[in-house]
Amino acid sequence: MSVDQKHSEDLREARQALLERTDLTGAELRAALVSLADSWLTKRLGSAAGVALVAVGGYGRRDPAAGSDLDLLLLHNGRVDDVKSVADGIWYPLWDAGVGLDHSVRTVSEASDVAASDLKAALGLLDARHVAGDEALTAQLREAVFVRWRRDATRRLEELADATRERWERSGELAFLLEPDLKECRGGLRDVHALHAVSASWLVDVRSARLNDASTLLLDVRGELHRRSTRPTDRLVLQEHAAVATALGYDDVDALMRDVSAAGRTIAFAADETWRRVRTTLRPPRRRRQQKPVRRPLADGVVEQEGEVVLARDVQPAHDPVLVLRVAAAAAQHGLPIAPHTIERLTVESPPIPEPWPSTARDWLLALLGAGTDAVPVIEALDQAGLFVRLMPEWERVRCKPQRNPVHRFTVDRHLVEAATRAAGLTRQVSRPDLLLLGALLHDIGKGWPGDHTEAGIEIVPRIARRWGLPATDTEVLVNLVRHHLLLPDTATRRDLDDPATPRLVADAVGDHRTLELLHALTEADALATGPAAWGDWKAGLVADLVRRAAAALVGAQVVSTDGLDDEQRALAAAGELAVHVRADQVTVVAPDRPGLLWRWAGVLALHRLTIRAATATSIGPMAVTVFDVTPRFGSAPDWDRLRADVRRAYDDALPLAAHLAERERAYAHETGHVVPARVLWDDSASQHASVVEVRAHDSIGLLHRLTCALADLGLDVRSARMSTLGAEVVDAFYVVDADGVPVDDVDRRAVIEQALLTACRSAS
Repeated sequence: MSVDQKHSEDLREARQALLERTDLTGAELRAALVSLADSWLTKRLGSAAGVALVAVGGYGRRDPAAGSDLDLLLLHNGRVDDVKSVADGIWYPLWDAGVGLDHSVRTVSEASDVAASDLKAALGLLDARHVAGDEALTAQLREAVFVRWRRDATRRLEELADATRERWERSGELAFLLEPDLKECRGGLRDVHALHAVSASWLVDVRSARLNDASTLLLDVRGELHRRSTRPTDRLVLQEHAAVATALGYDDVDALMRDVSAAGRTIAFAADETWRRVRTTLRPPRRRRQQKPVRRPLADGVVEQEGEVVLARDVQPAHDPVLVLRVAAAAAQHGLPIAPHTIERLTVESPPIPEPWPSTARDWLLALLGAGTDAVPVIEALDQAGLFVRLMPEWERVRCKPQRNPVHRFTVDRHLVEAATRAAGLTRQVSRPDLLLLGALLHDIGKGWPGDHTEAGIEIVPRIARRWGLPATDTEVLVNLVRHHLLLPDTATRRDLDDPATPRLVADAVGDHRTLELLHALTEADALATGPAAWGDWKAGLVADLVRRAAAALVGAQVVSTDGLDDEQRALAAAGELAVHVRADQVTVVAPDRPGLLWRWAGVLALHRLTIRAATATSIGPMAVTVFDVTPRFGSAPDWDRLRADVRRAYDDALPLAAHLAERERAYAHETGHVVPARVLWDDSASQHASVVEVRAHDSIGLLHRLTCALADLGLDVRSARMSTLGAEVVDAFYVVDADGVPVDDVDRRAVIEQALLTACRSAS
């Protein structure tokens, strides 16, 4: 074994030994990796004259992860005879040791010129650190890079701001993603590096006492993620959450993700504030050259100055407990940020609001929430300073709490804020906009407590309402909004609206028209705040139809139930031939009636990559009319002519649906995460004429086909069906009757049906 090979092997073994030490995590592991690399490189460079090894980027900052490349610059004075041999004597042994490497060889002048034209190179060189060789060369480089960075600060910071915005749009927000990229996301480590670069410009200081702690946490998590990944990645994927949490000493995964979210929000908030101050600093001088700042009154004791909300000169926060809410409402209503110094004063000097709150405090809270989306950054500022928890101590239980559901794009606290700001756009639709805003802010507050979040919310909301000074009648309405906030969407998407029992059930639950009106608006606000998959024209139409029917039931009016078919569908049935009609997101299949049509059509639609959201089956004489609400599984519509041909083949039993669906399912990657077992439930209150059996399961291609096959094999007739897809989960409800047309009441018969449905959920074919 040559000397070079021996050095490479020693480095590989030493690195592996470090990574296998479970007692080394976080900063200690990073320090050990840096020390090992520094020592090895110093020995390799030896006494070569006129050269220096410089660590840049993450290695320069001393924060490499286990899978990070070593960012190295071999600096030389331009007079070294064979600098290539010197470089090869370092690079090749590193590669042989299995160490990733990002390397370059340059003079001080060359490196400085590259930094002047390449933003990425400039950012890396701002973190330059001497490792070995001629320290004077490294010092010359650092001086040259920093002088040019500060001289060109206006241009470089504008360039960095543009790159940062593009990265945010591409990568999303770290605080609210189930699988965030710890480096690239908004609120990730790239933002920390960008803030250091801003600070290095000397134009703007970075003011965040908690920024270092947030950065350290993300580095710790990234380190364990790299150590456990076959291919180093900065994306905190679901299957690694538990292992990383255990390695870092967390009791559970949610505790880890809560801290990750909080760190992301701290970094994002610091970035927002810093870039806002950069924009102010870089404004043309003529806009800043004023003898005296203009102060515009916004509210009692609250003024605007240079685009920020500040306190009037004679205001004493210690004597004005409602001032926090007044400042926040004024900022949100005018779309302005609260000045950092103002936040600091309010945090230190403001006393608690007396309990119960005076009516003026409630009014300012409502004005804050009613500002809509402009309230979000204001509430975030209060939250970062710990002021929002003072206003509502229960907030601490939901703050940064993750929602392990792909439909939800926000943590619980941010979801509640988003719901309230969405409700602000719906206040003209209700007679009590104040209760709508407060109900939206509180509807999921119970998620901070163990057990069912609705039941927990029902217990918590009266306490909050008393603190806010609400009368008992308003408190009762808020409790009912929390109790029934899922009633309308769940009923509309999972029950047959034409069954008289459905609107009657809703009417009995809500009790009065005002509550129904508020629930309708809350449902929309909640769904819009959840994510794009939670609301759309289809669901909005179902909910509106249900509300119309429930409103009629409240006053005892009769809602005429129809078969739901339009003239075109009736004409197809009258023609008496098999036909497929496609319109927007609806597929109607008309065919001579025979057993098992629903499972045949469900199989064909699944084969053509269509997700079924609802299905109804109606008989007109000898013809069966089945209407499906569908969406393409992968975004593009199928070949409708081929689909029509497959419907014909399925009707004639000439299409091996089970085999084709099994093949299609095998062609797509399966999720590796844990899948909760399926569950089957019966709802005896949903219909007087059929039994409603509900299947809750993990979604898969052909699932509806398998479920309806199982029901058909047991001699059951599916009168109608509702499908609700929530991320990777589905809730399918079937209105079934036995062969003689009556509901299924026998307990033993139900047990057989349940087992068949559960088997269908587990089956891959």
